[in-house]
Amino acid sequence: MFCEVELLRDVAVLAENLDRNGHISQRSIITRLLEDLLGEKASKDHGYFLAVTSLKSIGKGEVVDESGDVFFPVVFNCRTFLPFKGEILQGVVHRIFRHGVFLRCGPIKYAFISARKMPNYQYVAGENPVFLSNELAKIENDVVVCFMVLGVRWIEKRGDFTKEFVMLAGIEGDSLGPISLSGVVDELDV
Repeated sequence: MFCEVELLRDVAVLAENLDRNGHISQRSIITRLLEDLLGEKASKDHGYFLAVTSLKSIGKGEVVDESGDVFFPVVFNCRTFLPFKGEILQGVVHRIFRHGVFLRCGPIKYAFISARKMPNYQYVAGENPVFLSNELAKIENDVVVCFMVLGVRWIEKRGDFTKEFVMLAGIEGDSLGPISLSGVVDELDV
């Protein structure tokens, strides 16, 4: 789900960016804020940080003695994406295994649909494996699939996962499954 949240961050700006009068440009503060959010990527409570939509205030800077850096409290609005159980989403298949498929959904790289949660679909092995339904609908790489979120887990740090949400999904239900699109899959903005 897309949300609009108000956040507060202390933004550190290098002392060398101050002008002769000890002032710093708003642009420098905002640039540093965006760099910090890019590095942070997501939070458990708010989801993935997608865009800063408005800047509410920049407080007075405070110099840190040890480094000489200046910290500014910044209040801003940010658009986020936080998936939740029961939500209907769309994703693009990027890996197929005997036990299910992995999808990408917006900033989420790992949404898994177990073969058990794909009723009437059977795994068909081969050079390019697919799941084929009784009605001949096909789930293969680069196909867009409409699915229901069955579970969401936040992973702070584990192996290659760093500040990521992973999802379990299913296509049990009406209007769920592969989607027929007129046009190229690459044009889909999920």
